[in-house]
Amino acid sequence: MQPYLAASHKVEVTGETVLSIVKGMMFGEDRAQRVLAAHGIRDPQPGIWYRQQDWLDAFQEIAQTLGPNTLFSIGQKIPEQAKFPPSIDTLEKGLAAIDVAYQMNHRGGPIGSYRFVPAGERRALIICDNPYPSDFDRGIITAMANRMKPAGSFVSVALDPERPTRKSGGETCTFVITW
Repeated sequence: MQPYLAASHKVEVTGETVLSIVKGMMFGEDRAQRVLAAHGIRDPQPGIWYRQQDWLDAFQEIAQTLGPNTLFSIGQKIPEQAKFPPSIDTLEKGLAAIDVAYQMNHRGGPIGSYRFVPAGERRALIICDNPYPSDFDRGIITAMANRMKPAGSFVSVALDPERPTRKSGGETCTFVITW
């Protein structure tokens, strides 16, 4: 999917998810609220649905003005803000649950996915086919992997250098996760 472009004008995202921008912006909640308001999202609230394109427009402004580290920080807040299914007790289940949570927090049309692929002992891939920026996706994956990692493990999350990425004009991004 093309970054920052919803597949349909009917797609919506939950307020819990939108609040990740407010919680994840490194320069304060007031600035986050101003960016969201500039794109039609005023005072986001849990339980309310918002147009995905408005949220993506806010992401694009953040990317252009604050850069990839802020997008990564916002992504790290998703596992804290968004609804996730219960009974996640392993790193593998946590990574697979990213797509389940993504589906739970979006509605109204095609939204893409986060496809979990086991890739060996203590290694997995997540193929991100969605309109969100790659650094945001990396933040989500990193936060979930760190949250669910086995004791004493170190987690690494990186773009697969052998596959196309949305950053280089590809349709998807593939992340390699090791622990």
